[in-house]
Amino acid sequence: MIKAGIVGATGYTGSELLRLLVNHPEVEIAAVTSRAEEGRPVADMFPQLRGYLDIAFSAPEPAELKHCDVLFFATPHGVAQSMMAEFAGGKTRIIDLSADFRLKDQALWESWYNQAHACPEWIQKAVYGLPEMQRESIAGAELIACPGCYPTAIQLGFIPALEQGWVEADRLIADAKSGVSGAGRSANVATLLAECSDSFKAYGVSGHRHLPEIRQGLQAASKEQVELTFVPHLVPMIRGIEATLYAPLTGDAKNLSLEDIQAHYEARYANEPFVDVLPLGSLPDTRSVKGSNFCRLALHRQPGSDTLIIVSVIDNLVKGASGQAVQNMNICFGLAEDTGLRQVPLMP
Repeated sequence: MIKAGIVGATGYTGSELLRLLVNHPEVEIAAVTSRAEEGRPVADMFPQLRGYLDIAFSAPEPAELKHCDVLFFATPHGVAQSMMAEFAGGKTRIIDLSADFRLKDQALWESWYNQAHACPEWIQKAVYGLPEMQRESIAGAELIACPGCYPTAIQLGFIPALEQGWVEADRLIADAKSGVSGAGRSANVATLLAECSDSFKAYGVSGHRHLPEIRQGLQAASKEQVELTFVPHLVPMIRGIEATLYAPLTGDAKNLSLEDIQAHYEARYANEPFVDVLPLGSLPDTRSVKGSNFCRLALHRQPGSDTLIIVSVIDNLVKGASGQAVQNMNICFGLAEDTGLRQVPLMP
C-alpha cells in the first residue's frame, strides 16, 4: 500500500483529496495535518468521511511525514516551498497543489505572488503535473507542481491546435467562469451567499495569477511566443469551470474543415482517460463533470469566421486540483491512471 500524507487538509482541496483517497484501493492515509486542528478527528470537521476515515489531525512535523511514500501539499502559496528542504533527497514523492513550483521563472513568480521564493533550487527540478503533456516526466519526478484549475481547462482546450500550428498563438482569448469553491474555504465577504448569489462578475481583469502559468504551458505546446487574453468570472455555483476559448486560424489552417480539426482533437486525446472530445455540435455543461476527473471539450466555428471556438469544462476541485493530483500519484507509482478516479459525475 502507498502511505499518503496530506499537509494542510482543512480546505476544499484537502477535503476533496480525502474523499478520493479513502476509496483508493492502493492507498493508506497515514497522516492528515493541521496545526490549528491538531488532535481533532478529521471526520468531526468533514462528517462526510464518518465511517471511511478514523484518524485525527496532527501537526505537520517533517520527521513524521518522511515515513510517507507520497505527500500532498494542499496548503496556501508559500507553505510547501518553506518545507521542501526537509524532504530533499528522501524517498517521499511530493505533489504540491499550490502554485509554489508551477512557474519556471523565479522572478516572475515573485512578482505575481509578492514574496521571495524560499526554495529556488527546487524550481527547475519540479515537474509540471499536466499528464496530457508531461506523463513521462511525471513518472520519475520527486516534486510535482499540480496545475491550477483555470490553467488545466484552458491548456487542454488549446494544446492540440497549438501543437499543429493551426492557430495564431499571439491572439488567443480565454473567457472562463468558475464556481465559488475556487476561492477557497476561508471566510470572505465576496463569497458570501448574499454577495454572489443571483450575480455574475468578472475579476482579475487587469491580470490574474494563473495568466503566466497558462502562457508558460501554451508556449511549451506551440514552441513560439504566446499572447493570451484571459478573463476569469465568478458565477453563482459551487463547483465547476467553463472556459470558452477563441483561437484565430492561421492561413493554411483556414482551409481545414471543422470535421478535420475535430478528427485531430479526437486522435490527440484518444488514449487520455480523462479528456472527452464530444461530438460536433455539443455544448458541454459543468454538471456533466461534477465530482469527476473529466475534462470535456467541444469544437465550434461560426459561419464565415476563421476563429476556432473551443468549449472546455472541468470540476475545479477534481481535474482542476485534487483529482489531477491523484492522477499524478498513480503515474508516479506505476498504477493505472484512473485507479481511484472512476467516479461517475454527479447529476443533477
